[in-house]
Order: sequence, then C-alpha cells, then structure tokens
Amino acid sequence: MIFAEALGLAAAGVLAGVVSTVVSLASVVSYPALLAFGLSPLSANVTNTVALLFTGLGAAAGSRPELAGQGRRVLRLGWVTALGGATGALLLLLTPSQVFEVIAPWLIAAASLLLIRPLRLGVLAGNLEAERGWPLRAALFTVAIYIGYFGAAGGILMFAVLTAVLDQSPVRVNAVKNVVSALANGVAAIGFAIFGPVQWSAAVPLAAGFLAGGWLGPAIARRLPGRSLRVVAAVCGLLVALKLGIDAYR
Repeated sequence: MIFAEALGLAAAGVLAGVVSTVVSLASVVSYPALLAFGLSPLSANVTNTVALLFTGLGAAAGSRPELAGQGRRVLRLGWVTALGGATGALLLLLTPSQVFEVIAPWLIAAASLLLIRPLRLGVLAGNLEAERGWPLRAALFTVAIYIGYFGAAGGILMFAVLTAVLDQSPVRVNAVKNVVSALANGVAAIGFAIFGPVQWSAAVPLAAGFLAGGWLGPAIARRLPGRSLRVVAAVCGLLVALKLGIDAYR
C-alpha cells in the first residue's frame, strides 16, 4: 500500500473514530473506505473489526471523566458483551451473511426510535435492579453478537439498550457504551486476527486513525446538550437502516 493510500485510510479512521464515539456509526465511514481501497467485502469487514479495537482504546482514554465511578458497571456488563462478540465472530467465519443482512435494518431502525423515546426496563421489571437482571444481559448479548458479526450501527443498538436501563446522563451512558462495545469488538478482532483474512497493510493506518478519533470523540460528545446526543444518533441510525434496507431488499 502506497503512502497516499495509507494516509487516506488514517484520515478515514480519524473521522470514523469520532463518529463512532459520538453517534456510533464508525463502520458507515470505515467499511466503505476499505472497499474503495480495493478490499473484498469479507476482508474489509474483518480488517475493519480489527482496526476498530483502537477506537475503544481511544474512547476509554478520552472518556475518563464520564467513566468515573462506573468501573464495576463496565466489568459487570463487559463480560456479557465480550462473550457475544466472540459468538458473532464465530458466526461470521462459519455461516453466510444473508440472515443478518435482512434483520439488521429492522434492528437498527427500532433501536433508533427507542433512543428518542426510551423504554425503562427497570420499571417494566418491577423496579428490581435491571442492570443485574437477565433481560438486560440477554439484550446486550444479542447486540454484541451483531457487533462481532458485522456491527454497522451496532453501537446505536447498544446505546438504546443501555439508555433504557441506566439512570445516567446520555454522555455517561455513551461512555459505558463505548467501552462495552469495544469489548465485544475486541474479542471478535482477536478471532479475526488469527483466523480471518485481515489485510494488515490497511488495518494499521486505519487503526492509528481510529485511536486518534476515538480519543477526540468524547470531548465532542460531552459538549452536546443531553437530549441532542440521542436525537443525532437516532436520526443517523434511521438513515443507516434505510440504506441497509434498500441494499438487503432490492
């Protein structure tokens, strides 16, 4: 890969890293960029997943104020998403993608609408500690499977699930989302690095951009008014759902 191409991928990574931490749509930027640089769809998918690991590292470093006091929550939820990410990666390596391509637009559209008017699962569960209940864990596990499998707008799904349960400001929920999503993505990335067709010459500059963009994103997110973060993510998610739906059903 020539220097100009590497620089282009790094720039795409910075933009995607910022987009990931603010509105959870990194793959909408980075995946097409990898296709444009000549990678096959499968190679672009796994290369993107490996590089995305560095968005999580950058976001964790940039979100330290929002993550303060949430360490136990991240650990409690993170093992579930890590297990889901591993499951999604295994499915990608062993099965065709048609099923997820058909379901994904509906999942993303529903999650986007829930961001505007979130359900409160803690109330529905009878005011029990919803964070420790099986409905939340099942939902997180399912979303993490999608993140490990493909992941376009997977962060929006994760944000919607966490918003429905956590009694926190959107920016603090977003910080938790960034880390637990990164755990799902990270486990999948390890599997792809060992068994998948990763294009390392593309992954390295993209990862460098992701690291910088992931670090910058939280600073932008914390400057957005509380509800606007959910609304922006919801609108972007609906646009992605429409695009994926057109591609899947045409």
